[in-house]
Amino acid sequence: MIVDGKQKAYKVEDQIFHCGTNATLHFIGGKWKSVIIWYLRNGKMRFSELKRLMPDITEKMLSLQLKALQADGIINRKVFGTKPPNRVEYKLTHFGESFVPVIQKITEWGIAYAQSKGKLIEVS
Repeated sequence: MIVDGKQKAYKVEDQIFHCGTNATLHFIGGKWKSVIIWYLRNGKMRFSELKRLMPDITEKMLSLQLKALQADGIINRKVFGTKPPNRVEYKLTHFGESFVPVIQKITEWGIAYAQSKGKLIEVS
């Protein structure tokens, strides 16, 4: 990107981002992170609730994606109890909540695209 007439990029940890879009897609890239953020936009949820809403994701992948979102400061993980079975809840951080309007616009665009190119079907 050009800032003050000079070619610049953002360096975040070991990653170089040449524009804001690149940085955004890094955080929500892949198939599942944006879906997790979408479901957490209305409040805290347990692992099993998230898994139920995303039947195509494996437990391992869900766990990895939640850990990545936690490491990026997008979600918080809270453990209740000290003996198994522990109850674990996930919720968006303040930083994660700031992304909700962005994901809302992405979702609206995706729905419009899907409606114009396909049809709504029922899945089990």
